Amino acid sequence: MAPDFSRAPAGPQRIVCLTEETTEWLYLLGQEARIVGISGYTVRPRRAREEKPKVSAFLSAKIDKILALEPDCVFGFSDLQADIASALIRAGVQVTVFNQRSVAQILDMLFQVAAMVGQAEQGQAWISRTQARLREIAEAGRALPRRPRMYFEEWDDPCISGIRWVSELMGIAGGDDCFPELAAMPLGKDRIIGEPQRIVERAPDIVVGSWCGKKFRPERVAARPGWQDVPAVRDGEMHEIKSADILQPGPAALTDGVEQLHRIVLDWSARHG
Repeated sequence: MAPDFSRAPAGPQRIVCLTEETTEWLYLLGQEARIVGISGYTVRPRRAREEKPKVSAFLSAKIDKILALEPDCVFGFSDLQADIASALIRAGVQVTVFNQRSVAQILDMLFQVAAMVGQAEQGQAWISRTQARLREIAEAGRALPRRPRMYFEEWDDPCISGIRWVSELMGIAGGDDCFPELAAMPLGKDRIIGEPQRIVERAPDIVVGSWCGKKFRPERVAARPGWQDVPAVRDGEMHEIKSADILQPGPAALTDGVEQLHRIVLDWSARHG
């Protein structure tokens, strides 16, 4: 039978999302019907957990279960999912793995996904609105009388500082990252602060904890040796942002994540600025 060349291209119809950000984005675009499988760590949007089969963690996946869903595209994130991607590619599945680490790269990823599902115009409209809001936040941050020094902690043992997009969002929100040189490192192991005294020496005004899915315990941070004189500890400026809101390199970080950072900075400025 001759192939049908008259059919209009429609993009992938059966998508598996190995991380949360592409799932949330497809829901925001109204394209959730295309999703046939999601990550077990997905919490945004909450309804996705009830509607879609969970087929992966972050570093592992149920390959047989994914193949049984007959996906025509799988979205993944970062080199950490290379083994999963390799197994699926060998099985003949189309896999697109994004590796966004900055705010600009997140926006690029969102546009690419929107275009792949025929929603480039709608996706660009959302991106433009989000960029406008980021500019508003940055302008308000620049107007502050003093910018707080901020330490963002992704993990507590060992201490791991914030990744690049988090560092950039702190800057947009009106603060200055205490470890900008580490933010450039894409891998968590390269952002380990082996000697916690280094954090004390940088005297953060604000500590933000987001311990990759477990509850942030400010009392444990305050009890670290030598931390009693850190401004953030002394002034009670230790805050939690849920990892789903800030450590997901997608819509959440650019909306709820940066808004929470900005609120923390504004409240600090009202008390100490």
